[in-house]
Amino acid sequence: MFSRIHKIAARLRDSTQTQPAGTRERRAHNLFEAAATYVVARAEDDQDRIEEAASWVSPEALSFGVSELACRAVVALARERDESPAAVARHLLGLPTG
Repeated sequence: MFSRIHKIAARLRDSTQTQPAGTRERRAHNLFEAAATYVVARAEDDQDRIEEAASWVSPEALSFGVSELACRAVVALARERDESPAAVARHLLGLPTG
């Protein structure tokens, strides 16, 4: 029993140790952070930042995050404009509202 507690405590201690001074801390980015950074970089035509954000998560995760961001943005704009999400999406893409 105590050996299990010791192993768990050791793992916890190892996972929370700080890095030596002067080394850049590398933290994990979630897919929504990557998607937001990627979309902003695309809007600002910042190729370095685009590549950086794209390297944070898998291409599939980035695609999902960008899609989720697009959905949320269309819904927010639709509410703001008191229009349907379909009308807003078509307007943003320059399509006839049909």
